[in-house]
Formats: sequence, structure tokens, C-alpha cells
Amino acid sequence: MARGFPNRFSTQYRCYSVSMLAGPNDRSDVEKGGKIIMPPSALDQLSRLNITYPMLFKLTNKNSDRMTHCGVLEFVADEGICYLPHWMMQNLLLEEGGLVQVESVNLMVATYSKFQPQSPDFLDITNPKAVLENALRNFACLTTGDVIAINYNEKIYELRVMETKPDKAVSIIECDMNVDFDAPLGYKEPERRFQNQEEPTVRFETLERPLVAGEGKSSVKPHLIISRMVQSVGKK
Repeated sequence: MARGFPNRFSTQYRCYSVSMLAGPNDRSDVEKGGKIIMPPSALDQLSRLNITYPMLFKLTNKNSDRMTHCGVLEFVADEGICYLPHWMMQNLLLEEGGLVQVESVNLMVATYSKFQPQSPDFLDITNPKAVLENALRNFACLTTGDVIAINYNEKIYELRVMETKPDKAVSIIECDMNVDFDAPLGYKEPERRFQNQEEPTVRFETLERPLVAGEGKSSVKPHLIISRMVQSVGKK
């Protein structure tokens, strides 16, 4: 499990989705990853602690007993406030202005993770490896049970984190990680409609692909095993 720092950072903030962040700049980039925006005082306090880089945090909604883990993108929020991606607020069952406990943690480095797309539409992506690669560049860690959001071609795809190893919450920075896909939620095998008719069938097979992700100047080179959809034609 997550391990706290010897001098642990632990603070409660009012949290808001990134769309509520004031300023002229579009911050939709925050919605595409797993990092939050914290106030400058958090950086001051963290700098005085015996912290380990990269900075990782456990977020807890004490009212619902829900928790997740994240990295930090910037320290530019107003004091007493932090900004979260919308999908993260949904996982925590948080409303706008709700209280979230933010604690510094150390996480074990990931060796394996498994995702389940939450819609068969995910199979329409022609290169899921590249989509996942780009998405994980914006994440610092993964938590089993979370449903993360990936933005691709102006469409949001949700994937549930079914499993992570060696722990239920893991860092994906500077790691070699194997990734599996479960069949998408709601996916059904094509039904046989006519006897002795040649029809395409769908199966999942595992292929190894290199995955590159990172945070800042860090070079992250997970090892990705993705399931691809393969069509074969044969007599039924």
C-alpha cells in the first residue's frame, strides 16, 4: 500500500473541477491526465519536508471513504483550493467545493496493470497502443478500481483500472510495465446467423509493444502488452 513520508504532508482543501479554474488560458490539458493543481503554500510546505520526487499524493473523500492517487501539475491554485480532473472527482464522489484530504505518499513502481474499456466503442480506435501511450504520459500513478478518462479525437473513452502490481496503487514514472486489456464492458461476440456462412469472428490476442510515457523531463519507458482485435474469416 501507499507509504507516507517521514514528515508527511497532509492538508484538506476545497476541490473544484478544472473548468472552474479562473484565468484566460485553456486548461483542458489537466482533464487529460492524472495530476492536480495545488496552491503555492503547498509547495512551500513540501519543500521543507523530507520528500521524494516525483511528488505523489493520496486523495481521500472522508465522507464517502473513497480514495485515489495522483501527481501534481502546478502550484498556481488559490489558497485553500485545489483543482482536479473531472473524472477524478467522479471517482471520489466529490461535488464542486467538496472537501478532499491530500496526503503525500511513496508508491511502489508499477510492473503490471490491466484495463477494461467501459464501452465497446474503444474497439473502433485503430491504434489503441498509441492512444494509451499518449494518455499515460499525463499520469503519475494508477489506482486499482479507478475509472480513468482518455480524450481521443474529441471523444472521451473511459477505462477501469482492473488490477495493478505490485500494489493496489502504483507509480508509473520510470518503470517497465506490462499492460493487459479485458474485453470492453458490454462487448458481445458476433452471433452466428446463417449456417455454413463465412463470417468474420473477433478474438483478442496479446502483442508486445513498447510504451513511452513520462512526467516533465523524466523518461518513462513502460513495456506495454496490448490486446488487439483480430478478424478472421472461416466457415461456421
